[in-house]
Amino acid sequence: MKKMNRLLNFLPILFIVLISLSCSDDDDGDIIQSNDITIVETAQAEDALSSLVSALTTADNSEGTDLIGTLSSDGPFTVFAPTNDAFTSLLNQLDDFDSLSDFDTDEEREILTTILTYHVVAGVAASSTDLTNGMMVTTVQGEDLTINIDGDVYIDDATEIDAKVVIADVEASNGVVHVIDKVLLPQAIIDALNDEDDEMENGTLVDIVVATEPLSLLEAAIIKADLVTTLSSDGPFTVFAPTDDAFVALLDILGDEYNSLDDFDTTEEIALLKDILLYHVITAEVASTDLSAGPVTTALADNSIEVITSEDTFVIGDASDIDANITGVDIMASNGIAHTIDKVLLPQTAIDFVMNMQLKTIVDTAIATDDLSLLVDALIQADAGLVGTLNGDGPFTVFAPTNAAFADLLDTLGDNFNSLADFDTDEEKALLTKVLTYHVIAGTAAFSTDLNNGQAIETFQGENITIVLSDNGVEIMDATEINANVALADVEASNGVVHVIDKVILPQEVLDMLAAMNMKTIVEIAVETDDLSLLVDALVQADAGLVETLSGDGPFTVFAPTNAAFVALLDALGEDYNSLADFDTEAEKELLVTILTYHVVANTAANAADLSDGQSITTFQGENVGINIKEDGTVHVEDASEDNATVVIADVEASNGVVHVINKVLLPQAALDAL
Repeated sequence: MKKMNRLLNFLPILFIVLISLSCSDDDDGDIIQSNDITIVETAQAEDALSSLVSALTTADNSEGTDLIGTLSSDGPFTVFAPTNDAFTSLLNQLDDFDSLSDFDTDEEREILTTILTYHVVAGVAASSTDLTNGMMVTTVQGEDLTINIDGDVYIDDATEIDAKVVIADVEASNGVVHVIDKVLLPQAIIDALNDEDDEMENGTLVDIVVATEPLSLLEAAIIKADLVTTLSSDGPFTVFAPTDDAFVALLDILGDEYNSLDDFDTTEEIALLKDILLYHVITAEVASTDLSAGPVTTALADNSIEVITSEDTFVIGDASDIDANITGVDIMASNGIAHTIDKVLLPQTAIDFVMNMQLKTIVDTAIATDDLSLLVDALIQADAGLVGTLNGDGPFTVFAPTNAAFADLLDTLGDNFNSLADFDTDEEKALLTKVLTYHVIAGTAAFSTDLNNGQAIETFQGENITIVLSDNGVEIMDATEINANVALADVEASNGVVHVIDKVILPQEVLDMLAAMNMKTIVEIAVETDDLSLLVDALVQADAGLVETLSGDGPFTVFAPTNAAFVALLDALGEDYNSLADFDTEAEKELLVTILTYHVVANTAANAADLSDGQSITTFQGENVGINIKEDGTVHVEDASEDNATVVIADVEASNGVVHVINKVLLPQAALDAL
């Protein structure tokens, strides 16, 4: 916390400032009020309350806090709203707080939230006429406010100075606002600041580290690992504090890539540094006279250090072969005790990290293996950053198909795929990416001993694979009917583990994509269907790009009238329309477009099973069609005319949607009006 305890030192000054402020009318004036806007919107609309809005926004930056959402809800609420000057007066008394944005830690925002909720009364919209002298009201924060009426209305908080209501009864849709000239402070804040002031009389463990010159690298490590707040909390803790020389020795062991603590710059490295530091912390106060031989649990979960007798003293054992000597004892702090040591203690995770530095990444391992060269080619051809991903921190588990496995896949795909280079369109590269990410398990390095029969594991692609343990060894079940066999297990890498398999495994999504690649578009289906030839002629005659649209990605649902349906429409239109070619003026083509787009539903491929009786669906033309399902299951489509269309063939699947063949040309009201 940024010296919040200094608030108490300035409270007398604050009271004087507030007294003078209460005598000023700088913030008085008309405030926009409306029963149509919420309390938050009322504050946002008034310049004099901009600091209150800023305070609410800042408090909401903490996870789980939503004051703006609360004060925008139904309520009702009564809010005592401090003016900008009230917030300025408060900030002027605080060191390191020049604006509300300086409340930038969760702890500081929690203080701000406590203060703000002390200004809110829930469940009632209390106007000034509802307030009586001596009345006590309970705030959302939990403490009470007392109403004092002496000509003007005053609000009594936990301090000695009341806030004055400078503008009363600002009505909002979810309550009422009373503007006040002082930020109210509850007793909880006063007590917290008093406690902090008391604690500062004896420095915390962090204060001791900061003040001790030979522990400067430990200080830097604590800051980098984000443990300042933890080691400044109540405790009690015992810290075995490595000296600067101990950290220098550790960096020498780690090699040329670690010349200072700044080189711990990745998420994994910072997490490792945090683990190492927590390995030096005991969550109890243990003086030197309390030490006894044996294991001691540390703040690093599931890890212990060993207190070892050495002549007439003790040394500290870690996961390495070298013990640490205690060089200084019993340095007292307000939240525990520290003992200095001459070595950085290393948990097993740190030992493993050093060993992994000697291993290759998964990609480097594949590059170095001749029989995985096509896997490397596939990662590059997919052009989706997979090489960079699998060179990253991980951990990953990769099931790596052999060259023969990729050759078998290409044979299965047919003449259009003679090599991985034939995955050259965006769609084909996306398919290849789906295939490859189906071979990757993110977040874990699962060795063969970690796998169980029947185990379902989610892949990076999103679908599951299933582990099968058989007499043949480990098999991988995918969405096809043939399992892959693990030919070589447990190839360890620096960022995971590789299991070499004899088949390219395929998820259902890829099987569906391959099937879709062989499907025709809606337009191609219509062109190849004799009984839809007049629909194709109409699309062309409309001359509005509808052929291109219905050849696009979609998805679309198309109700496709038969040739007989178009003939019936032409007959109904009279002698001027003997064929679709008679729609030859701009107005007639526009009419034809209106009719045709009324048969198209965009952004969905709705099969018959997706349709329900009484359903109303918006078409691409803009008007709705209705669905009428008879008892025998026959689907009818209702338009703006008196005659329904019947679906004679349903669910003709296309690569970009679905077609339902109908026996009537649907007519929207716009077409009827035009005709």
